Amino acid sequence: MKTAQYYAPEDVRIENKPIPIPQKGEIVIHNKIALTCGTDVKMYMRGYPLFTPPHPFGHEAAGIVDSVGTGVVSFKPGDRVVAHNSAPCNNCYYCKQGQQSMCENLTFNFGAFSEYQLIPAPIVKQNVFHIPNAVDFRDAALTEPFSCAVYGISEIGIETGDTVIVNGTGPIGLMFIRLACLRGARVIATDLSEIRLALAQKLGASVTINANQDNIINKVKHYTDDQRGGDVVIEAVGLPDTWKSSINMARKGGRVLLFGGTKSGSTMELDTTMLHYSQLTIKGVFHTTPKYVQRAFNLIKNGVISSKDFVNEEYHIEQIQDAILSHKSGKVIKNCIVFD
Repeated sequence: MKTAQYYAPEDVRIENKPIPIPQKGEIVIHNKIALTCGTDVKMYMRGYPLFTPPHPFGHEAAGIVDSVGTGVVSFKPGDRVVAHNSAPCNNCYYCKQGQQSMCENLTFNFGAFSEYQLIPAPIVKQNVFHIPNAVDFRDAALTEPFSCAVYGISEIGIETGDTVIVNGTGPIGLMFIRLACLRGARVIATDLSEIRLALAQKLGASVTINANQDNIINKVKHYTDDQRGGDVVIEAVGLPDTWKSSINMARKGGRVLLFGGTKSGSTMELDTTMLHYSQLTIKGVFHTTPKYVQRAFNLIKNGVISSKDFVNEEYHIEQIQDAILSHKSGKVIKNCIVFD
């Protein structure tokens, strides 16, 4: 089988390896579609701190079960499935506190950019789903990123009638916009890309603002009631400057979700007087949990989001670096790798 292996920043190689053989509780999926993601771009450009190269690459895919290990009863060869890229242990301190994204023994799985992918037993048990025939593989492959947005939106507490500011209209930001609108919020979106802002408007944003201008904080606040700021502000870029400006866009008593992951070692300064007297709630959210993976997949099955809005160009596995660099350019939302 052909598989993409990550060796170092800007060094991804296509290699031929044997098709994996599933052990107890595992399955092997013959991937049909794999999607590029912002995390793939970051990994390609600077590596990933949780893994030591070389290692498999990619984590959003959907396909058909090729083989199953002993003890697997919920899946059989030929089933159309999507596998999430992680599963918690459900035994550690954090899992028992209901904070499964903080699991001390989280099983992560990469290798979506491969013709065949081995799925570990903990993921098979908790986070693999049958894809109805009416649902496209491209739609199903959105489950992983969408579950992160569903988790984040649930954690920040959006209420009907809120004004929500979303900074960053990449794939996750766009998903936040769609979910916030479904909760009855009025959404203001900012980004540097007019292409992405146009899609933000299509997905429900009432106001779109190009962030490439001076006094962006005041210009965003201008579109809020009495220019007081957002009830909820969501950062979906992953830059300290955007984290800081997002905090300053919130109204007194507002809530800020800092979702975009920053480069390791990044810091920012905050006005502690403002933070205290404005009584802000600032929350970081990482990854997702099985509860929200299930909810995200249900929403996809119900047509809440469509790959037609998120997936742009098609590539083959040999063109993986082109697909990643195209994603990085910001001219597309996502690209897909198509397997024969």
